[in-house]
Amino acid sequence: MDNDVRYMNEALKEARMAGAEDEVPIGAVITCNGRIIAKGRNMTERLNDPTAHAEMIAITAATEAVGGKYLNDCTLYVTVEPCPMCAGALAWSQIGRLVYGASDPKRGYSLFSPSLMHPKTEVVKGVEAEECGNLVSEFFKKKRNQ
Repeated sequence: MDNDVRYMNEALKEARMAGAEDEVPIGAVITCNGRIIAKGRNMTERLNDPTAHAEMIAITAATEAVGGKYLNDCTLYVTVEPCPMCAGALAWSQIGRLVYGASDPKRGYSLFSPSLMHPKTEVVKGVEAEECGNLVSEFFKKKRNQ
């Protein structure tokens, strides 16, 4: 199993924990030098904070772990394409690499402005996309049927 799949599976674990807490099931991990330095999952309901997306939680933890605001040597793995807010935060952190699972055709940053991402950030799309997308789809399907 390649590293992108391995780390995306770690992000999926975070997403499942979010879903179990009745949060939109999106998870993220940030790696640096071959190890996970931060994890995050959606916490908007728990914290009553619309900015508490998985990526934002992970960015905060990662900058603390590296001791600075720049994440040039790091990779963020997130189960769903970041929204414009998260893409902006990733740009400000100068994340070296972004790997995401499912595209978000309604709220993903690339729909609004692909240039939100830092120009040096390498972007990889579609890693474990089906599983990542199904997790979110099933969550909302259950919500509609409640």
